[in-house]
Amino acid sequence: MGTGHTDPQRRERILTATLDHIADEGVAGVSHRKIATRAGVPLGSMTYHFHGIDELLHEAFTRFADHIVTVFEQHLSTADDTEQTRQAIVDLIHTIAEGPQRDLVLAQELYTLAARRPEYRELTRVWMSRSRDLLQQHFDTDTARQLDALIEGLTLHQALDTTPHNRDLTSEAVRRITTTA
Repeated sequence: MGTGHTDPQRRERILTATLDHIADEGVAGVSHRKIATRAGVPLGSMTYHFHGIDELLHEAFTRFADHIVTVFEQHLSTADDTEQTRQAIVDLIHTIAEGPQRDLVLAQELYTLAARRPEYRELTRVWMSRSRDLLQQHFDTDTARQLDALIEGLTLHQALDTTPHNRDLTSEAVRRITTTA
């Protein structure tokens, strides 16, 4: 049992290896053996650190959701007025869409898992709530919800479309949602 104490980074390497594996092969391909091999750890350390695959997946996806919320925070934290916030949202959409393909794949894998399993649905609910809370620092609740959906949708479209739209289209969509009637 002392193995975990001699390698304090082992748990972190396992979680990173899990997310990398999911990004490469999907959730369906996750096994203790595959993750241990990818992380370069003994197979026995998998059960030392995680009681089962579900705990491993839940913790790995929680880490991923935390990462995306941090990206939201980085973009929205410096905005002081509506126009700066609009620009921050446009930048956020394009940063995520044009960023690592890994993040897009992980998000879709989590959404698929959440569509099937309530415990992952709760994880995505908390993630969306945290994102909306950051948006609500700048806009009312309904606008924050609409923006959150726009961010998700445009990010996906921007990343997957063979002819992605430009920043002007993104800016126009954000402006329309954030302009009060």
